Amino acid sequence: MQNKIGLTAALLLATAAGAQDAPPGAFTESRALPGLSAPGEIVIDRAGIPHIYAANARDGFFLQGYAVARDRLWQIDLWRKRGLGRLSASFGPGFVEQDRAARLLLYRGDMAAEWAGYPAQAKSWTEAFAAGINAFIADVEAGRAPLPLEFSATASQPERWQADDVVRIRSNALVHNLPSEVDRARALCGGDVRFEPLRRQLEPAHAVTIPKGLDPCTIPSDVLRVYNLGTADVRFDGQGVALAARDPDSLEGSNNWVIGASRSATGRPILANDPHRAHSVPNLRYLSHIDTPELKIAGAGEPALPGVSFGHNEDAGWAITIFYIDQQDLVVNPKGTSLTEVRETLAVKGEAPREIVLKFSADGPILHEDPASGRSFALRATWSRPGASAYFNASWAWTARSWDDFLAARNHWGAPPLNLLFANRAGDIGWAPSGFVPLRAGGDGLLPVPAGKAHQWTGLMDPKLMPVKHNPAQGWIATANEMNLPAGYTRPLGFEWVDRSRIARIEEVIAAKPKFGITDAMALQNDATSAMARRAVTLMAGLAGRTADERGALALLQGWDGHEEPDSAAAALYEIWARNHLPQRAVAAIVPEAMRANFGKPAAAAVIAVLEGSDLLGADPAATRNSILLESLATAFAEAKAMLGPDPANWRWGALHVADFKPALAIAGRDAERRVGPLPVGGSSSTPMAMSPGADWHVTAGASVRLVMDVGAWDNSMVINTPGQSGDPASPHYRDLFPRWASGQYVPFAWSRGRVLQEAERIIRVSP
Repeated sequence: MQNKIGLTAALLLATAAGAQDAPPGAFTESRALPGLSAPGEIVIDRAGIPHIYAANARDGFFLQGYAVARDRLWQIDLWRKRGLGRLSASFGPGFVEQDRAARLLLYRGDMAAEWAGYPAQAKSWTEAFAAGINAFIADVEAGRAPLPLEFSATASQPERWQADDVVRIRSNALVHNLPSEVDRARALCGGDVRFEPLRRQLEPAHAVTIPKGLDPCTIPSDVLRVYNLGTADVRFDGQGVALAARDPDSLEGSNNWVIGASRSATGRPILANDPHRAHSVPNLRYLSHIDTPELKIAGAGEPALPGVSFGHNEDAGWAITIFYIDQQDLVVNPKGTSLTEVRETLAVKGEAPREIVLKFSADGPILHEDPASGRSFALRATWSRPGASAYFNASWAWTARSWDDFLAARNHWGAPPLNLLFANRAGDIGWAPSGFVPLRAGGDGLLPVPAGKAHQWTGLMDPKLMPVKHNPAQGWIATANEMNLPAGYTRPLGFEWVDRSRIARIEEVIAAKPKFGITDAMALQNDATSAMARRAVTLMAGLAGRTADERGALALLQGWDGHEEPDSAAAALYEIWARNHLPQRAVAAIVPEAMRANFGKPAAAAVIAVLEGSDLLGADPAATRNSILLESLATAFAEAKAMLGPDPANWRWGALHVADFKPALAIAGRDAERRVGPLPVGGSSSTPMAMSPGADWHVTAGASVRLVMDVGAWDNSMVINTPGQSGDPASPHYRDLFPRWASGQYVPFAWSRGRVLQEAERIIRVSP
């Protein structure tokens, strides 16, 4: 084996030394990197994607860490400091509270058991990745590479990494459903469970029952303040973490689908993925490609983690979307509950170190204590178990070749819970949901529970008991965070899913094409048609307006096809109506006044579902429905006139709905060059091209990366990131992909060395 690796290294060195394989115009440079075991290359293509060639997997991950730090050092350093509770050491006392919250949420179990949850090589791979980051930090400290301007602006320095840092941080896991439990309890304080369908749809159909011993009125409004601090991004505006009610129409989600060879225009499987997350500058995800004798992978991942979270190896690809397993409970401890205290020292910039006290019960970290009642509130979460580091179990998929390999990889997956889709060169396709499933002694996870045996967790479900699909007769599979448990499946995984708007449109488009190609997949990822809007328009059939505003709204929306392009006046009115007026009017008409204060804002999908039925609409459902629709349409039309002008002919969805990305840290005199946007965009949270607007209508979340893979002919794969691969505003790859992303365009995601070199912009030749 040593001779083989040595020969490979020698061949690689010969290749690296040969200028003939460097494309004309590609800039080349050479450097020595302490910690590298053999010569290698980082080939950066015209989209800023690093293609890493190394003599062994260890060197491959070392060079990936180096490449990530070269592009994203400020971002990953901040991720590590936030997750480990080390912000105060760099930024001062304003971050003490957030640091304490973050430390409460760290993995605190046995590290040997933690690493045993991943492939045998995972620790050494992660050590190499951390060493690569540290090698770039050493270059910065020696003046061989520039210090990112954010460090200078904050008078801080990047810190060295260790492998354990990567897996101990759990607060990026996207587990569910703690905030929903609290929202539901607050709504049921003095309320009635029969109004729950208006607030949140449950699937499969399920009746909400208040656990014995729980008084919903004892759940404080700020019970999740520490949890929100510990899971929040870092803010430098002095405003702290926003603790306002969550917008139920702006939840993060994702799409993926796999087309079998029989339905594919290529004759090979096509695998597509566009995870939807909160947008930032730089982006949450990073594209990379590692090519070594032992391991060859390409795809997108979190820049602070080694490898890729979704993508492909030589033989197979995999894609991800959130699968809504309920992996959290809020546990209410009675007065007198014994708590364990852990005291830690917190370094604080400009001050003496502070001692912080962390408290834990047998269930988990204490998020809140109520001095008046003596109660405390603990977080019970699957992420406290070994092997639950977010996205890290993708490392099992890197070497999966067959369907059986893929199922074995799925069986290890802890967090976040995912729909995993699979395709390989042999033509196999499949779906295998994944994630740790808690076994509850009692209850359904929908509300906080009293501490004690009646509601404790008794273990984790055997992952082999989860459903799968393998080579289905229809020839394709798609997921979009919807409830996709097969009929008859009765194991309680979760009851809260995303509405079916995106999957309905995806299924409609795929089913209509006997042969589905790469360009079809790209078009579908950018499809701006809302199935939810179509349902809403159907409700308006036959309505006649009584006032000028009602008539104006109906004239614009009746007959509209639900397509939310930037130039659409109907889309502008629909979104204003569905977000700001329909839910509020429905609550006023349906929910008794006494319980409205804590009821919260329902999701538009839940309201539309209620209006499509009659159960909650009183003695005259048609009259109630029509009143809700007309009155809310009139007020929405009036708001649209105030924002967009008196003439609907001039209204444009893109005038409100823009992509405008700004870094969290403001730097005087540099913010204009660091801002990305604005550009008008279409879509919404209910279209396959997910573009969720915030309170100011600017896009806050959507497709971080769009990837379409031609399985087996990997050079044909296409991808887009946003706004660019680099976090350095001086880099040509800081914002170069943003206009392509906004307009639905892609760049090649090369795989073979010859194709990579055709795309090469810069070649960094490295040696020990």
